[in-house]
Amino acid sequence: MKKIEQRALVCRILALLLAAGLCLFLIRYFRSAGDWASSPFNRHLYNTEGQLAAGTVLDRDGDRLSWVENGKRTYYDGETVRKATLHAVGDLQGSIGTGALNAFADKLTGYSLLNGAFGAGRGGELYLTLDARYNYEAYQALKGHAGTVAVYNYKTGEILCMVSAPSYDPLAVPEDIETSDRWKGAYLNRFLSSAFTPGSVFKTVTLAAALETIPGLELRTWNCSGSVQVGEETIACSGVHGEQDIGDAFANSCNTAFAQIAAEMGTDTLKRYTERAGLTGSYAVDGLPTARGSFRWEGMTEGRLGWAGVGQDQDLVNPCALMVYMGAVANGGRAAEPYLILRTKNALGVPSLPRFSRRTGTLVSAATAKKLADMMSANVEKTYGAGRFPNMDLCAKSGTAEVGEGQTPHAWFAGFLQNEDAPYAFVVLVENGGGGNAVAGTVAGKVLDVIVNGY
Repeated sequence: MKKIEQRALVCRILALLLAAGLCLFLIRYFRSAGDWASSPFNRHLYNTEGQLAAGTVLDRDGDRLSWVENGKRTYYDGETVRKATLHAVGDLQGSIGTGALNAFADKLTGYSLLNGAFGAGRGGELYLTLDARYNYEAYQALKGHAGTVAVYNYKTGEILCMVSAPSYDPLAVPEDIETSDRWKGAYLNRFLSSAFTPGSVFKTVTLAAALETIPGLELRTWNCSGSVQVGEETIACSGVHGEQDIGDAFANSCNTAFAQIAAEMGTDTLKRYTERAGLTGSYAVDGLPTARGSFRWEGMTEGRLGWAGVGQDQDLVNPCALMVYMGAVANGGRAAEPYLILRTKNALGVPSLPRFSRRTGTLVSAATAKKLADMMSANVEKTYGAGRFPNMDLCAKSGTAEVGEGQTPHAWFAGFLQNEDAPYAFVVLVENGGGGNAVAGTVAGKVLDVIVNGY
């Protein structure tokens, strides 16, 4: 009798293990079956050269960016468009992880849980949220500089423009791409996968923290004589601004005022508001994780805190996260999370279901967002020149980020439009480009002019 009971117990344990294993497999199947089906090991989906031999990538207007012709994958006819959309579309070798040919291969094969990869020889259609023309204009505006340009709809989440440079023609890969400094980081999507010293664009976070934690901030003044001693550090400014209130200090991008404000608030406050702004987290853009920003708060001295408050010290910010923060300021504290896939059609021609936008948490309070927006609008009127941005209700902040002795600073320009029919947030980074307003602001103006005015 004991033997029967023991055997029954063993059988029950084995049955439970089998059920647990089946449940685990089903969970992994529902999560990863598309990746399994579109893996390069699935040879009937790839040609002899290792290229995905199924599916078409299109922009939001239906312009084909990459498709299969006579068994080989090809790209848009214009070389500049190929370069401008490379990090969104992907290359033939699979070196660019954020490209659709690599990241969204299951969508291109038309895979579904119901039909599997049936009809994959014909493939599916993947429409990106991008407009190829906007990418073209952004790539041209960078004029060969390394950097990134992105624009998205902060109400819906659609990324309209996403350019990373340096880039190259996927149909004519440079022979020295692995060895020449000219192509350094060419495989990297700087918008999604990198973090950079932000410079003065970070003052938007310092200002948000100060507006909520320093009583009477808007009634106070600061005197700028070109530099100020904060703790053990001498904080240099870009000019001598004299007596100024917080609005003028922000428009002047005054380092002396903002370093003193950061030191007054303390490390814990600035850290809390940086994290709240989403600058240390990561977004998933259709499953593509963005790089996390990093800030060395541990052991922060008063002087280092002054530098951190103006976006220097060891501050690093991801361009996508900064763009979303700009969208949240524009939209009353919360913004739509960004995405790249507009819609798909599987191999049988069945379209995907309409997608619903997801929103961030509260990155900034509604009242503070309104004040920030007003002050960023004043920046354009007082400093950047509203005439450079016709028909745009523009709010912006520039940044000139020092990145080391003997190196030209990174140029930043970030902000948003409040036009009813153009709810767009944007970020521009020109690596070693120089002045934020003069260089990155000019790039932003050219791209936004095309988007808003159609020029």
